[in-house]
Amino acid sequence: MCNVCGDPQHELEVTRRDFLRSGALATLAPWTIGGAFAAAPPAPGAAPPQNAIAPADALKRIMEGNARYAANTPNERDFSVERAARAQGQYPIAAILSCADSRVSPELAFDQAPGDLFVVRVAGNVVNNDLLASIEYGLQFLGAPLIVVLGHSSCGAVDAAIKVVKDKAVLPGHLPELISALKPSVEIARTEKSGELLENATRENVKRQVARLKNSPPIVQKLYAGKKIDIAGGVYDIATGKVTLV
Repeated sequence: MCNVCGDPQHELEVTRRDFLRSGALATLAPWTIGGAFAAAPPAPGAAPPQNAIAPADALKRIMEGNARYAANTPNERDFSVERAARAQGQYPIAAILSCADSRVSPELAFDQAPGDLFVVRVAGNVVNNDLLASIEYGLQFLGAPLIVVLGHSSCGAVDAAIKVVKDKAVLPGHLPELISALKPSVEIARTEKSGELLENATRENVKRQVARLKNSPPIVQKLYAGKKIDIAGGVYDIATGKVTLV
């Protein structure tokens, strides 16, 4: 049975260990119904891909990068270097679920180079099925050992959810569907006796999305339970550039 689509007619059996031996998929483009084409395996004796590391090491690496960014001492890079190598495949050290806010750029905030982060973005950094599928791809086929849910200060989506809960605001278009995923975090934050409601709700939302991912079958839940990956949450402060883990 295919461990991607569940179809008993398929016989694709790709595991994280298989990936680390043979290399990841080059891009999303070459997918077929029966599976996906893998990138060329590493040459004999070649170094393992950069993301063949423990989840704790991946988290340490991106948090060290954030410290550099917040201190305004990011690594200098020539972005033209290794373009040819990146064209052959991608080996991200973390999958990032980020808000779509234009002031938040995970690659900059964590001071990482192209190919280091597999980023999915949506207003309010909430998990839905489409984003979950993208994250599953990043783990199952690209070998990312870490997921980070990244909220941020002054989040407009969370603020809109607060207005809906407190003031019964009516939002246009498809926004009510998005905000409905944020309302539980606002309700919980309203019970806290200290702190600002927006900050508390933002932090609570990150925690809720982390919890949801940990319990999202079949791929994320299995990898997390087997300690193949870790899932962390953080809040990015737009004014300082610092990410605080929650």
